[in-house]
Amino acid sequence: MIPWLHFTGGSVLFFESWEPNTPGAIAGTCIGLLALAVFERWVNGMRGIVEAKWKKRALALMSSKANVRGSATDSAAAPPSATRTYPPFIPSHDIPRGALFAFQALLYYLLMLAVMTFQAGFIIAIVGGLMIGEVLFGRFNAVRAHV
Repeated sequence: MIPWLHFTGGSVLFFESWEPNTPGAIAGTCIGLLALAVFERWVNGMRGIVEAKWKKRALALMSSKANVRGSATDSAAAPPSATRTYPPFIPSHDIPRGALFAFQALLYYLLMLAVMTFQAGFIIAIVGGLMIGEVLFGRFNAVRAHV
C-alpha cells in the first residue's frame, strides 16, 4: 500500500483478492465506489422519510394517551401530570431505526476504508458519489427535521 495520494494501481480494497491494477479495473472500482456512495445517501434519505413517519405516529400515540388520561380523571382532584417531552420506546420504530443506523454505519466504514487506500481516483469517486447522492436524495432527509 502506498501511504500517499496516488493514481496508480496496487491498492487492496476491502479484500486481499480485490486489488485493481489495470486502468480498466481502477475505473470499474471507481464506478462501483461512486455507486456505493450514492446508495449511502439514498439509505440516509429513506431513513429520513421513515423517521418522519415514525415521529408522526409517536406524536399521535402520545396525544391519544394524554387525551385518555385527561378524560378519565377529574381535573380538580388530579395532580398535574408532567408533559412528555420525548417519544416513548416503540419497538416497531426503534428496532428498525437501530438496524438502519447500523447498516448506514457499515456503509460509512466501507467508504472510509476505500479512502484510506490513498488512491486519489477512489477518493474523487466517493466524494462525487456523495455529492450526487445528496443532490438526488438530500431533500428526503430534510423531511425528518420539519415534521
